[in-house]
Amino acid sequence: MTDAAARLGYLAETVGLLYPETGPSRAYTVLPLPAVPRRLAPRRWWHVGGRFMVSDEGSIATYLSEVFERPVETVLHIRPARRANRKPVLEARSEGRRLAFVKIGDTPRVRELLATEAAALRRLAGLSLDVVATPSVLHHGEWRGLSVLVLSPLPVCRRRVPRPLLLDAIREIAATGGDRPAWHGDFAPWNMCPSPDGRVLVWDWERYETGVPYGFDAVHHFFQRALRRMRPPSAARACLAQSVRVLAPLGLSSAAARHTALRYLIALADRHAADGHHPLGPPESWLNPIVDPEELLT
Repeated sequence: MTDAAARLGYLAETVGLLYPETGPSRAYTVLPLPAVPRRLAPRRWWHVGGRFMVSDEGSIATYLSEVFERPVETVLHIRPARRANRKPVLEARSEGRRLAFVKIGDTPRVRELLATEAAALRRLAGLSLDVVATPSVLHHGEWRGLSVLVLSPLPVCRRRVPRPLLLDAIREIAATGGDRPAWHGDFAPWNMCPSPDGRVLVWDWERYETGVPYGFDAVHHFFQRALRRMRPPSAARACLAQSVRVLAPLGLSSAAARHTALRYLIALADRHAADGHHPLGPPESWLNPIVDPEELLT
């Protein structure tokens, strides 16, 4: 099955979930094209391609209109191949302005992750952060048995965060745990960007956790970038080989850096096992060859 076919199949499922046919239909358009489906938006006169008829009455758009106390239009993001935390994500818009990003918890696991994100963002909102900027929780409720997390929009960009600023963000996130270092949990390049005021905009806090080894975010950032260039076994080897370079700026010794990288890789494998999802393949193919020789040396 092609990526486009998989996305369109998921789109049909999601529309049935969020836009039940209870009233008159309205025309939407798959953008930019049905062959490259990325968003489902209310149809405008300049859109090309076929119409996708959707009923707004009694839909998630109606619910969000009640939340914001104004008419709301929704733009549905068409998600890629199945992941453990895949969920419907929408933009709530009014009068041409983006009001919020909206995440829908449609499975028990995703509802749990959204609850974690809501709690994390509320915790962070009560702290004085100088480097990291986070979304605000505008609403966290339930609609038709689905959890709904509404977050203030951050101005997403594609620029890379400079390394000194990246390290400052990692230090500040870890400090939010007090004497129990915290990590963002998915501190990947696509979940952040530099802001004009010199801070780092960071979103997707579903995996935030305290009480982890200091430096996990730095190792995760390196590993996720490595996975873009090489297969998981090679990325895992690079993660361990480069751990000293990655973690030395955070004050970790060589031994502590290697130990932190190993614990991170094990924690990631445990996460995938708990999710019932193995995007890197079975651990014996990418993790065991790295961990087993190290155990002989301890």
